[in-house]
Amino acid sequence: MSDDAPPLTTPRDPAREAAERELAKRMYHENDPSWFQRALDAFWEWLGKIFSAASSATPGGALGLVVIVLVVLALLGALWWRLGTPHRTPTSSAALFDDRPRSAADHRAAAETHAAQGHWNQAVQERMRAIVRSLEERALLDARPGRTADEAASEAGRTLPTHADRLRAAARDFDDVTYGGRSAGEETYRRLAALDDDLERTKPVLTSSAHSTAHSARQGAGE
Repeated sequence: MSDDAPPLTTPRDPAREAAERELAKRMYHENDPSWFQRALDAFWEWLGKIFSAASSATPGGALGLVVIVLVVLALLGALWWRLGTPHRTPTSSAALFDDRPRSAADHRAAAETHAAQGHWNQAVQERMRAIVRSLEERALLDARPGRTADEAASEAGRTLPTHADRLRAAARDFDDVTYGGRSAGEETYRRLAALDDDLERTKPVLTSSAHSTAHSARQGAGE
């Protein structure tokens, strides 16, 4: 080529397109970060901006912000330790028994088996079922499908008024472990077991209607 020949020039737009095509080749991107890494970098960048803005608005700057965060975490930890695991208010919306009819003795045996293994939630559930089934077997409660623990305690409390408060407490214990997300312990189970034993030795108190029926029956027999 002659030295007097004009230099070769490429128009700007075709040059840019050619450069873009060249840089788009895979060989230039083998070491690029993955989409996950890019998203993570963007998140940390956003978090850094938030932290920077918060620290600039907090007395003491970044150190003051750290102190505030630590205090809040300490308070939350204290509340968690004091109140336990958050749980919703238990509601006895499901039936006490399942579809497998079992006797009070069966439920007591299952409760003792769970207790021996340290499965206190299941032990409490089975012992409450034993209490209600025993009352049904003694005709102190009618055998009604779909009854809840609260309903059973309320109905039994009218027949056994001296144990009404303990029956309601037992129903709450059952609801707490079954629907409320709480964990029972040995003390809770022993309390229900003692109630079960006491109820077995307790005679029912006749209601006014039952007393009237019994009185009428005696009069009829006398005639």
